[in-house]
Amino acid sequence: MIKVHASDFIRALLAAAARFDRKGGWVMSSHIAMSMMLALFPFILFSVSLAGFLSQDVNTDNLIALIFGAWPEEVANPIISEIQKVVAASSTRLMTFGGIVAIYFASNGVNAVRVAMTLAYRETDNVAFWKARLLSLVFVLGGGAMLLLATAVEVALPLYFNYVTEAVPGSWSDWFTGSRLRIGLTLGVPVASVLACHLWLPGHRRSLRQILPGAALTLGLWAAAVQGFAIYIARFSTYGATYAGLAGAMAALIFMYLMAAILIFGAEYNGELIARRSRDV
Repeated sequence: MIKVHASDFIRALLAAAARFDRKGGWVMSSHIAMSMMLALFPFILFSVSLAGFLSQDVNTDNLIALIFGAWPEEVANPIISEIQKVVAASSTRLMTFGGIVAIYFASNGVNAVRVAMTLAYRETDNVAFWKARLLSLVFVLGGGAMLLLATAVEVALPLYFNYVTEAVPGSWSDWFTGSRLRIGLTLGVPVASVLACHLWLPGHRRSLRQILPGAALTLGLWAAAVQGFAIYIARFSTYGATYAGLAGAMAALIFMYLMAAILIFGAEYNGELIARRSRDV
């Protein structure tokens, strides 16, 4: 059994940072951010329209809040405001042409993540075009389905919790509340997204044990970045003076750029750890 010391993780972290910079991680991050930004509005509008089409009881505000729940409020609020304006005047046409546009642009973003993570894991991208596009489409459609399912769960489970709280004695009933459920779903969306990207997007499948260090690093850095970016926007940012009406869009683009860079860096970290362990065997 190979013994791993804390110093090995630190050296791997430094090596991953150097390789991220050397292999164009910042460039790939900008490509991912731009692709996701192009897909953001049409994908959300399509998801909201589809949810409303499937059930009139779906609260679209809850769906939008679930999507942006982990974003800094200073970045998310301007986007949410514009989305709500469009949704209020939307029609079923968003499910046709808008849906096709959303799926196409979102699949481009997923494919960019796939290429970046494949390279970060020290693999060669030999996937056929149709397979790469199919995988990207599955991720997009699966992500949309998960959001709709999470929204349905958020509506249905509190009704069940009302019955549970009457049967569960003492403080245990505090765990069965709608607010705790919403927090859990909000945190669960990025966790599930990161794990899915590490498990299925690279060319070779890795075990959960192999991907956990980089996934945990990504989630930890994401949490720190959300807090740091919120403070920066609130206290130091001059986007309003520099970009005028585009300030909200530019803040969102830079935020997504930062999130993409952290995601790729997490994959680089896993790739470095795996390479070191294979050399030690």
